[in-house]
Amino acid sequence: MRSTRQIMGRLVLTTGAAVAALSLMTACTSGSTTPETSAPENSSSSDSNGGGASDGTITIGFSGPAADHGWLGAINSAAIAEAEKYDDVELIVAEGTNDANLQISQVETFINDGVDAIVLLPTDGAALTDVAIRAMDAGIPVINVDREFSSTFAARTTILGDNYGMGVSAGTYICEQLDGKKDAVVAEIAGIDSLPLTQDRSKGFADALDDCGLEVSNRVAADFTVQGGEAAASQLLSAAPKIDALWNHDDDQGVGVLAAIDAANRDEFFMVGGAGSANVMRSIQADDTVLKATVIYPSTQAADGISLARLIVLGEGLDELTGSSIPRTIQLDAPVVTKENVDTYLPTAFES
Repeated sequence: MRSTRQIMGRLVLTTGAAVAALSLMTACTSGSTTPETSAPENSSSSDSNGGGASDGTITIGFSGPAADHGWLGAINSAAIAEAEKYDDVELIVAEGTNDANLQISQVETFINDGVDAIVLLPTDGAALTDVAIRAMDAGIPVINVDREFSSTFAARTTILGDNYGMGVSAGTYICEQLDGKKDAVVAEIAGIDSLPLTQDRSKGFADALDDCGLEVSNRVAADFTVQGGEAAASQLLSAAPKIDALWNHDDDQGVGVLAAIDAANRDEFFMVGGAGSANVMRSIQADDTVLKATVIYPSTQAADGISLARLIVLGEGLDELTGSSIPRTIQLDAPVVTKENVDTYLPTAFES
């Protein structure tokens, strides 16, 4: 007989205090830390757990920060949808929180309950490292999503987006569109400057522009919100009477950026977005604004984590790889979406 925790098919919701909306946080509002230690692939105690639970059920604990952003909601819903594909998976979703201490207690509950695997998008990678190591030491494989722990020993597998690659993709696209215009004015609206992800995106952008002899002429930072994007864009437009190209790091804050552009009646430049929201892709498809492209930051990372956690517990690998086990690190790419290829990406885009 199945566990009484199995409701809504095979989805279970746990909370710190009360049942709340299923939610997760994303890279778009967080930083990451660089791993300081490394371990050989066979160091994971989870690798000996192949086969799953004795009753054939694979119980996966899933925890992430609170969702206050379109990308975050997409991360959560995609993970739940992935779990529902498998008859042998029971997904336990912890209440989204921005309190690292509460998230630590959620992981401790997963450990005490003896789940088969944990998929964890930490509110703070460094703060969650110790409890993740405890889970690994207990023989529970941890799949680290988006924000890296400060020790490789804390995760069996880490799934990452490519923040530096986002900047490179945006810069390369802009170089191609400007086609050798050496006096071009390139502007940038970043996210939260204190976050490593923002720094990585800006570094990739600057490096790509440098490759074609350009540089960022005007730059402001926002906060990944609509209001912040509008305020930052208004400031930028006032300071830059002429712009040839603009990269905005985040499509959610881009809603505000576009509002500021409309209010200023500016259309002499083209704009590139970031993350890959559905409303931005529809705008690209319609080709009726300055927005001509966006760079994907995948909202499938946690869903991929669910799929890989299941395979790790079963002791299986990826069919496409010759090796028999799941890789320790997987980094997703950052493609550019344009009018020519938008139909390929729109079906999986998130709403902002």
